[in-house]
Amino acid sequence: MPRFKHSIVAELPAPEQLDLALLARDCADGACDLIVVLGPTASGKTRYAVSLAERLGGEIISADSRQVYRGMDIGTGKDLAEYGSVPYHLIDIAEPGMQYNVWQFQQDFLRAYADIRRRGAVPILCGGTGMYINAVTRGYDFSEKTPLSAAREDISREGFPQRPFFIGTLVDRDTRNARIDARLDARLQEGMVEEIRGLLEHGVPAEALISYGLEYKFVTLYLQGELSFAEMREKLATAIHQFAKRQMTWFRGMERSGAVIHWVEV
Repeated sequence: MPRFKHSIVAELPAPEQLDLALLARDCADGACDLIVVLGPTASGKTRYAVSLAERLGGEIISADSRQVYRGMDIGTGKDLAEYGSVPYHLIDIAEPGMQYNVWQFQQDFLRAYADIRRRGAVPILCGGTGMYINAVTRGYDFSEKTPLSAAREDISREGFPQRPFFIGTLVDRDTRNARIDARLDARLQEGMVEEIRGLLEHGVPAEALISYGLEYKFVTLYLQGELSFAEMREKLATAIHQFAKRQMTWFRGMERSGAVIHWVEV
C-alpha cells in the first residue's frame, strides 16, 4: 500500500505574561535600549506596539519592507489611524517604483533610532520583515558575507542597539488565516484594486509593483488581464497564508540563533 507523508504543524511557543512595569524600568535604566515587536502578518503587532508606546512613552520605527512607499497604503495595511498620537518613523519615505533595500533601511533606522534616544523616548521597532529586524539588532556589517539569518554576535560598532528586548505576537494558524482572509476581503472592498490601478496610471511600472509581491503582484496581474478577479483573490489569499508561515519560520530561526523572543497573546 502507498505511504502518505503527513504534514507536521510546528508547535507554537508558550505565551508569557510580561511585567510591563519591569520593562519600563529596564528602558529607563538602560538594561533595554530597544523594544522589538515582531510577528507574522495579521497577528496584531501594530496595535500591541502602539499600546506599549502609549504606556512607556515610546515612538515606533516601522520594520515593514513595503510601508516605506508613499501611496501604497491599503495593500500594505498601513492603518495609520491606529497610531493615534504615537509618533512613527520609516513609513512613507520612498517613492513607489524604486527598490528600497535592507541596507537603506539600516541607515534610515540608525538615524531615527538616534533621534528618538536623544529626545529621551523609548524606541519600539515593529514589523514583520525579518531581514530588516536582523540587520539592525545584529548590527549587520554589509561588507561581511555572513547571512542575515546567522547567529547574533556581540555588537561593538557605534550607533546600534546593544540590548534589544524581543516581543512576539502569538496567534494560532487557523485564527491567523481567518484574519488574513477577512482582512483581504475588507481591503478589496476599501479600494485596494483602485489604489493599484492609480499607481499604474501615474507611471509606476507594472514590473516594479509585481516585484513587491503579494497584493501588488496579484492585483497587477489581474489589472493586466492575466487573472480573473476570483483567481486573483484565491491566489493572493494562499500566498499571504504562505508568507505568514515563512515569517514564523524566520522568527523561530532567530530563536535558534540565540535571540530570546517573549511571545504574548494579544
